[in-house]
Amino acid sequence: MKIAVNTRLLVKNKLDGIGYFIFESLQIITRNHPEHEFYFFFDRDYDEDFIFSDNVTPLIIGPQARHPFLYFIWFELSIHSLLKKLKIDLFLSPDGYLSLRSKVPSLAIFHDLNFEHHPLDYPYLERKYYQYFFPEFAKKADRIATVSEYSKNDIIEKYHIKKEKIDVVYCAARPVFKSIRPDEKEKVKQIFSEGNDFFIYVGSIQPRKNLSVLIKAFDLYKKKTSSKDKLLLAGALKWNSSELRDAYKSSAFKQDILFTGRLKSEDLAKVTASAKALMLISKLEGFGIPILEAYFCDVPVITSNVTSMPEIAGDGALLVNPVSIESVAKAMIEIDKDKLLRDKLIMNAQIQRQKFSWQKTADLLWASIEKILNN
Repeated sequence: MKIAVNTRLLVKNKLDGIGYFIFESLQIITRNHPEHEFYFFFDRDYDEDFIFSDNVTPLIIGPQARHPFLYFIWFELSIHSLLKKLKIDLFLSPDGYLSLRSKVPSLAIFHDLNFEHHPLDYPYLERKYYQYFFPEFAKKADRIATVSEYSKNDIIEKYHIKKEKIDVVYCAARPVFKSIRPDEKEKVKQIFSEGNDFFIYVGSIQPRKNLSVLIKAFDLYKKKTSSKDKLLLAGALKWNSSELRDAYKSSAFKQDILFTGRLKSEDLAKVTASAKALMLISKLEGFGIPILEAYFCDVPVITSNVTSMPEIAGDGALLVNPVSIESVAKAMIEIDKDKLLRDKLIMNAQIQRQKFSWQKTADLLWASIEKILNN
């Protein structure tokens, strides 16, 4: 069988959640199935690290698809033409985008529908594209894979898709995330937090991550504890947010809020493993990979009590109301003061994390592919 994969989000040193999903799951699938041919469709120069096995053929297709107008050209013209020319048997799209013109059977992976719930978090043209095309992609796809039961139910309710058409394929943590020795933690603190303990947020800097509330909660935590702790925000600026800027400018402790930018995986893993706790208090997550990454680092987690986060966190995290500054600050104080609580959360997380692995993800995704191929 010839299987084409939309790999435009595999960009060296710029992988985000979907990029890591593609990287981890596809290297297992391609190596485990040498009997099939895989064509990886890139929209720019690619790194050889992304060509996982001999049965992968990389192809660069223009134009670079990083704007709604270019999305349309790439998928409806370039991809459509190439799928037909290569006589592809199945098109796998890990970011959910499809060619509506193509008659090739397709598997779309929807990670979340945040643009439906919080449309103003997105630039105007982006949200208009998503809101128009994703319902069409959902109908067009022969099957849909998604990363949580929450997202599955959301797709069913929003787009009226039959539940039998949707498969849940959970994400996992990258292997580099693991606990480190106390002396290593101290070295990390000297480099990243001026030698102080710190809370960490990992992810892109964008509105749905609720960072304005996190900053205000950190302020309240500092006022109530007189702690020297820092808050590290580790991620690239995705979209500018006036709400985040205002929260930062108004903070009485802005000197203790440190923006690291995007870190290399090895550095990010060490920084995560050195944190007092991971903070993920988003308004919506389709999965929330940083939760699992902290779990594998034996670091406590504070996360939201909405959407997929309770499903992924299980009993290994403190759940908070993401719109309540007081709720978030209270959890931070509990993590700071209560060692027994921290130990209990870490123990529960060690159990919960066993439910997730990239091998399980790849197996579930392949099972979804086979449902299409067998038909």
